[in-house]
Amino acid sequence: MSRTSIWALCLGLSMAGVVNAETTEQKIERLEAELNALADEVERQQESASEAKTSGRTKVGGYGELHFNSTETDDGSASKDELDFHRFVLFLNHDFNEKTRFFSELEVEHSSAGDGKGGAVELEQAYIEHDIGSNFQGKAGLILVPVGIINETHEPATFYGVERNVIAKYILPTTWRVGGVGLSGHNAKGFSFDAILHEGLNIPDTFNIRSGRQSTGNAVAKDFAVTGRLKYTGIAGLELAATAQYQSDFAQGAVYGGSATLLETHAAYTRGSIGVRALYARWDLEGSAAQLADKDVQSGGYVEASYKVTPKVGAFVRYNVWDNGGVGDTEITQTDLGVNYWLNDKVVFKADYQNQTASNNSKASDGFNLGMGYQF
Repeated sequence: MSRTSIWALCLGLSMAGVVNAETTEQKIERLEAELNALADEVERQQESASEAKTSGRTKVGGYGELHFNSTETDDGSASKDELDFHRFVLFLNHDFNEKTRFFSELEVEHSSAGDGKGGAVELEQAYIEHDIGSNFQGKAGLILVPVGIINETHEPATFYGVERNVIAKYILPTTWRVGGVGLSGHNAKGFSFDAILHEGLNIPDTFNIRSGRQSTGNAVAKDFAVTGRLKYTGIAGLELAATAQYQSDFAQGAVYGGSATLLETHAAYTRGSIGVRALYARWDLEGSAAQLADKDVQSGGYVEASYKVTPKVGAFVRYNVWDNGGVGDTEITQTDLGVNYWLNDKVVFKADYQNQTASNNSKASDGFNLGMGYQF
């Protein structure tokens, strides 16, 4: 082979190596681009899966109560034998994402509502809750007042007795909801707090606390109220809490008005089959009109003991005493005793007997109650 041919062959082999080297580099670059695209797609799918878990989650729930009441006043002036589907409630809740949620509760009372009907259709909750860090939540909307034991948790399978206890009706007054904004917080040791700024009561000149609820239905908002609660649940089965509320004018500008202060405290403890609950609440209404009517102090409380005979059967006894004020001796006491039978943890049948004592016998009402309730 000539020298010229050898040089030509070497040059050709060198050029082929360069071409092959460039092709390999291109292949590596292409593979890297494909891997990056694949990684981006995997990350996108993971984000989509996470969003599917935390957003678009709409949950439906609810509860209901059917009651039969057979009672008569001590003097025989009034009696009641009544069957009533007392409450039909639907929950509609939605998680927008991991931090922001919506809660609502829509209720039909006494089966039907409208002209000539004794029932009502009421919105009892409708608020947004948002996590602020890991230990705090903000709320805005129609909120349940953080007071007492059953104002916030009142599904029928969660308490003893056919009807909610009388203190929750005449003193607190359950179910008590308000329009406002709030902040809640908790720590790992079991301490928590709630604070809300909300519409105040608009109590009429009869000084009936329960009648002062406005429930954010065209509520008069000349004067707002503030409520704060401290709670401890750091021991298994124990809840200790205290609530205070202040409003500078409970009559929203009417001449008979004045400031209103509520103080409430309670304890609830369950250990094994034994349960104990105790609650006390007091209103102080300022102003000469409330004092003249002897309605400036209204208070009440109860003590309840219960025992689970089996996981499905429980018995209870409760002693209540309350006084909404007025001329003369206006204190009323009521003793309740009865049983709950849980078909399962969400369906309950109830029976109880009530005995009232009052200085004015027309106020005292004795009798028995039967009930069925469910929640889901």
